[in-house]
Amino acid sequence: MSGGAVTFGRFTIERRLAAPPARVFAAFADPAVKARWFAGPAGEWRQRERSCDFREGGRERLVGDWNSGLVTEFDAVYLDIVPDIRIVYGYGMRLDGRRISMSLATLEFRAESGGTRFVLTEQGAFLDGYEDGGRREHGTQALIAAMAGVVEER
Repeated sequence: MSGGAVTFGRFTIERRLAAPPARVFAAFADPAVKARWFAGPAGEWRQRERSCDFREGGRERLVGDWNSGLVTEFDAVYLDIVPDIRIVYGYGMRLDGRRISMSLATLEFRAESGGTRFVLTEQGAFLDGYEDGGRREHGTQALIAAMAGVVEER
């Protein structure tokens, strides 16, 4: 612990996807589809717990074990949902039971010439001396790449 210190981070990821907004939105809204891509890397991470209640005020939780022994927990609440247009949620992350961050994520789905312009903006508060070092953005980039693979399947 670092005496309650908080540091802040923000990033935006934009990606053009060869899929309509409804399909990209469903990758987040449909728990079965989301389970195909929203996870730690295969062979390095094992799912321990997963739940998703996709609605305003609904909650999502994902807990997993890394080969290193580290346990990660993702706990989210959906704040605003406009089908095929926008999702806003707040979430907290824990490492081995220690809260490391609280974040606000905004996802936008814009129809664009036969596909979707997907924009994710995240604002995070990193807690009590936790040094992110860009890992959150890097991990989110990997998840978005996995999501793109699912929605762009033919």
